[in-house]
Amino acid sequence: MPIPTEPIGSIPRPSQLLKAMQEYSAGRITHQELEAAETEALRDTIARFEETGSPVITDGEQTKPSFATYPLCGLNLQPDGVVIPFADGHTRQLPALAAGPFRYGVHAAIYLKRAKQYASRPIKQAVISASALSLLYPARGLPGYSREAFLNDLVDEAERDIRECLDAGAFCVQVDFTEGRLALKLDPSAGLLKSFVALNNRVLERFTANERRNIGVHTCPGGDRDSTHSADVDYAALLPLVFQLKAGRFYIQLASEPDRKRVLNAIREHVQPGQLVFVGVIDPINPQVETAEQVRDRVIEAAGIIPIESERPTIVVFLRLRMTLPPRAIPRSPRYEAVWKGRNWRRVRSECEG
Repeated sequence: MPIPTEPIGSIPRPSQLLKAMQEYSAGRITHQELEAAETEALRDTIARFEETGSPVITDGEQTKPSFATYPLCGLNLQPDGVVIPFADGHTRQLPALAAGPFRYGVHAAIYLKRAKQYASRPIKQAVISASALSLLYPARGLPGYSREAFLNDLVDEAERDIRECLDAGAFCVQVDFTEGRLALKLDPSAGLLKSFVALNNRVLERFTANERRNIGVHTCPGGDRDSTHSADVDYAALLPLVFQLKAGRFYIQLASEPDRKRVLNAIREHVQPGQLVFVGVIDPINPQVETAEQVRDRVIEAAGIIPIESERPTIVVFLRLRMTLPPRAIPRSPRYEAVWKGRNWRRVRSECEG
């Protein structure tokens, strides 16, 4: 029986698309010209994905402004939101909601429908979690729009985001929960993480058990500019709460962990019946490209610790960590782009072959 394998999401955008996005923002090209550049990048990404032999593909998030902020297009926002520090010293800052009611400006199904025009293999679709977007509500509050009202609106919109993707034919829907590990860093008492789990479960509970089999949760230490925001947080503290999420699939970044066996043992201890777990075998932040043999050995390592049931596996292995974009501040020569993208596609092939 083939070992299930799925990608997580991002593939670095080609320089032509990055240039077109900059030109469009500056008003120097039309929206039609931007869409042409997006389509070219999208078609190329899907074709390359299918060439690797990956049984499930993504659109590489070529046309999303960001995996986290795509719903915010056109919203009334302020620039003084939550600041996320990374290990190398740089930060990212989220916007803050300026007024209610909260509605998504864009739903993820539009990216799925666009990608399906060019794909011959099943496509999974990533969406951002309700808990991540809950950070938009300012601590000072909003006149006439309570946090409770905001969360009610947010749950409605998050449900719609997932349901539209399922209805549009997604192979599965992956809820990005990168803030889960970060929550423990910000609040070691786990109060924030527990509130995130409870909020996401408000969304997941709206789906049937059969639908939830095709909804997954992705957790990782957050990659940006080849750095992370929470790799120092112990998985042993995170996983017991993550497995309380009412999803059917769990994607757990693992390849960069210094003690993978310890994490695998924690998975074995806390996973619940009927939960399908994918463990990461590719670390895109590491410049060393994994060989098929290294992937094979990581698969065997996981299979030796986690029991694999014969009928419907409680555990299967094997995805890759989200492929982070290269640092935007670094000039990207044609050779740099060829090396970067070639490295990522070699990793996809190694995973499939391993």
